Amino acid sequence: MFIGHFAPALAAAAISRRAPGLGTLFIGAQLVDWGFFAFAMVGIEHMRIDPGATVMVPYDLYHMPYTHSLLGAGVWAVIFGLLIFALLREIVAGILAGMVVLTHWALDWLVHRPDLTLAGGKTAYGLGLWDHPAIAIPLELGITLGAFYWYVRSTRGPIGPPLVLLAMLLLFQAINWFAPHPETVGPGLYVQALLAFAVAALVARWVGTNRWHKRARDWR
Repeated sequence: MFIGHFAPALAAAAISRRAPGLGTLFIGAQLVDWGFFAFAMVGIEHMRIDPGATVMVPYDLYHMPYTHSLLGAGVWAVIFGLLIFALLREIVAGILAGMVVLTHWALDWLVHRPDLTLAGGKTAYGLGLWDHPAIAIPLELGITLGAFYWYVRSTRGPIGPPLVLLAMLLLFQAINWFAPHPETVGPGLYVQALLAFAVAALVARWVGTNRWHKRARDWR
């Protein structure tokens, strides 16, 4: 799951005018992946290339207890939610931010082969939809487009910025699905992933500063 992780961010922005900015929510949506690639870069968590891992994704994510266990994701969610609450002094914003972070584990569970743990133990979970592209591809596109539509319907402002964001996300996903996969893992792959997350968050921030929730009193 790649751009599908941004669906909860778009949904949170649509749900409440008290939600954090869209850029912040985009960071939260991929926060545990930010952590994973940063940890992989310094050898705390690990992955390797395995062409037989799944039909769609040749990554063996064999050691990621601090970011992709349910407990680990929960800790990241609580920390992020408390940080947003401390910065914005808005409990709804903190709750929504934390929930967006936590959805990452559930969405990964749908597509990953069993490599997600509850607390870093040996028993792993994953529905494995990456082995079924005919299901995984429409699922990811469906939840992303559905959340995008909900966000646009729930906010006001120029339509151009959201369409730029959507086009960029679809381009990123096409590259993720159809471009040649790397033959080895290393800093280049990790930095590439982090840059993609950063660009998505920056564009989402730009979108958020140009749109207002329909229930916001300060819309003009």
